[in-house]
Amino acid sequence: YNMEPVFVYGTLKRNQPNNYCLNDAENGCAVFRSVAVTINKYPLVISTKFNIPFLLQKEGIGHEIKGEIYDIDTTMLEFLDDFENHPDFYKRQKVQVKLPNGDIIDCWVYLLPKYPDSYLSLQYFDNYDSYGEHGLSYVTSEDLRLLE
Repeated sequence: YNMEPVFVYGTLKRNQPNNYCLNDAENGCAVFRSVAVTINKYPLVISTKFNIPFLLQKEGIGHEIKGEIYDIDTTMLEFLDDFENHPDFYKRQKVQVKLPNGDIIDCWVYLLPKYPDSYLSLQYFDNYDSYGEHGLSYVTSEDLRLLE
């Protein structure tokens, strides 16, 4: 098994709406390793009518982002590439994150390279929670069917 670390900051985290994808063996193997925080700052915003969390590919503004590291196999990496629509929408690249013990490792992360300028004037979060006080809870495809 060649496992690679991926850093998740949004709906794939534990107790968030899409975490089940990482636990579904049909998608591949994902093993939770640790919480972590990015070394560099990035803007993490919530936008669109679906309240999707986006990590903008604009290093140096925003916050150091809190998230989780999963060690994933090739099958899960392919699933996530598809899930995140890499490379057409999100772009997968390596970023440095720091573990609670101070270790620094390179992880895959999905960043949004193309976005409207208006996204930069949205609120920047450091720790995404779909159920947070912002009231911008993530809209799943099931929820969408209820709205139609």
